[in-house]
Amino acid sequence: MEKNATSALLAHLATVPDPRIARHRGHKLGDILVIAVCAVLCGAESYPAIEDCGYEREGWLRQFLELPAGIPAHDTFNRVLQLLDPEAFQACFLG
Repeated sequence: MEKNATSALLAHLATVPDPRIARHRGHKLGDILVIAVCAVLCGAESYPAIEDCGYEREGWLRQFLELPAGIPAHDTFNRVLQLLDPEAFQACFLG
């Protein structure tokens, strides 16, 4: 994926509202969503597989994601993705 395409994906996913309490935002929502989307496109079918995919491609991901707290743990992917408003996420994807 080219850097411009990835930046566009990150900008587009930024429209999804962050459901987390401010003090529980160690990872940026955009980083979590980009990693999750890319991992699922690469065949990940579980939260541990999404985490593994993030670690396997961390060097590449750091080219366009800030990752201030590193790659999120599978529990973080689970918790954040479960909290997302499904209609807002679907609208973002369909857009």
